[in-house]
Amino acid sequence: MDVLSDVIVAMRVGLPSSSHVTRHAPWAQRFPSLPGSAGFQVILQGSCWLIPEGGEPIPLSVGDVVFFPHGHGCVLADSPSTPVPEHDCDPGEETALFAAAAIAGPGAATVTLCGGYRLDDGRSHPILRDLPDLIHLPARLGHHQELRAAIDLLATEIGNPRPGADTVVASLLDMLLLFILRAHIDARPERCQVSGWAAALADPGISAALDAIHRDPAHPWTVQSLAARAGLSRAAFSRRFSTLVGQPPLTYLTWWRMGLAGRLLRTTDARLSEVATRVGYGSEFAFANAFKREHGLSPGRYRRESC
Repeated sequence: MDVLSDVIVAMRVGLPSSSHVTRHAPWAQRFPSLPGSAGFQVILQGSCWLIPEGGEPIPLSVGDVVFFPHGHGCVLADSPSTPVPEHDCDPGEETALFAAAAIAGPGAATVTLCGGYRLDDGRSHPILRDLPDLIHLPARLGHHQELRAAIDLLATEIGNPRPGADTVVASLLDMLLLFILRAHIDARPERCQVSGWAAALADPGISAALDAIHRDPAHPWTVQSLAARAGLSRAAFSRRFSTLVGQPPLTYLTWWRMGLAGRLLRTTDARLSEVATRVGYGSEFAFANAFKREHGLSPGRYRRESC
């Protein structure tokens, strides 16, 4: 897989959840902080206000997308002056793959599409850690067309489920997360002001090296061979990779391999020798030593304790 696709597969645990909600004014709803999760809200009809934790109210209108990569809480309301109920939105209500709900009232309707993802806290990818607490993507004509298309498809599928909806909705939710991340990276200021993983993905050479690692993690990569992929000298590549990614090339390669190995141990019955081969180790012994250094547990014990 390419980098972004791989990261989404690696960081999400279990199935995502989503709901299509119609609220009639006056209304206000509090969404609690949920560490180890990420969530989004999309305004499909009408308008409302987002009141982030410790922040100023933000007006939202049709097509706006807000994303909370670190599970921070917020309030959504028809107006900043509407009283907020004492009770939070029950997270248990958000665990369905897709659901629909309506809140009655005498005023104008606001329709939202919301969703959530459970994340692997123990192996959070630096792409995610680099993201701000809140990403707001205002609707702008002609911008992020693939994101808008995914939203339209998802809203249609949730609003009118048909045979195969479970598979369609789960796939669209992953697509939506990918498109949100793409849109955020594309919406950053001028490239000279971009730093961290946004800059790494925008840099043709470093992006090519990362893509090579993620597409073939078992390959016997060296700094020199990755530098060749990047079209840079060994020294220039190593320096630029470390600056943008936050780790030297081979340190990141090992970290990613061990994360992939952990996922294989948790989710498959593959033998240890097979897992070792799939992440680039020629012997179980070498693999087990590397795995224990990274995770603090032997592969066998990790698998047993993850069940």
